Amino acid sequence: MGQKIMVIGDSGSGKSTATRNLDEKSTFYINVIGKPLPFKGWKSKYKALDEKKVGNLYATHKSDAIVSVIKWIDTSRPEIKTIIVDDAQYIMSFEFMERAKEKGFDKFVEIGRHMFDVLTAPDDTRDDLTTVFLSHSEDVSANGYQKTKMKTIGKMLDDKITVEGLFTIVFIAYAQKKDKVMEYVFVTQSNGTTTAKSPMGMFEELTIPNDLEEVLKVVDKYNQG
Repeated sequence: MGQKIMVIGDSGSGKSTATRNLDEKSTFYINVIGKPLPFKGWKSKYKALDEKKVGNLYATHKSDAIVSVIKWIDTSRPEIKTIIVDDAQYIMSFEFMERAKEKGFDKFVEIGRHMFDVLTAPDDTRDDLTTVFLSHSEDVSANGYQKTKMKTIGKMLDDKITVEGLFTIVFIAYAQKKDKVMEYVFVTQSNGTTTAKSPMGMFEELTIPNDLEEVLKVVDKYNQG
């Protein structure tokens, strides 16, 4: 069973930047919207997957293609230990825009199902493979309170499945000013207004630096006992 992590936050909160220190030799980057990566030297670290299936960067927003790539990495790329799915919410957004002229609600059911397939694809992967989903957040009202969660489209995922419930680890990314310097952090536990969570004792602090390389080391050490 593969490990998976969700990181949600506003645009500019440091989600993609959190991948900056990952080892490119063991990382595969699925770039949903095909944007340049926000750290120095990314072009030398990540090369687009070619026709010979050489490379560690793949740009697509198609849900079936993403599921296929995750399964292919699981079986055929043993050197890959981390998969990044960046801007994951756009998998739903792009399909919605492509199908905007379709009438009826069936398309929303299908969009929700396709996203569910992507979110659950890592569950059957090998034990040493971690998939990290980076997604925009949204604030919703629940029982009279505001709550920060993954941004979705339609009601299927929210009404039938709590997306964050599919994950053991959910971080909220945000930026804060400290000593006149911007600091980018992950929130590791909920204060009642977010869906952040992590296993008891995994992280000692409520906020940690947004460095996925260091986070994955802590997660692996915790899982190994």
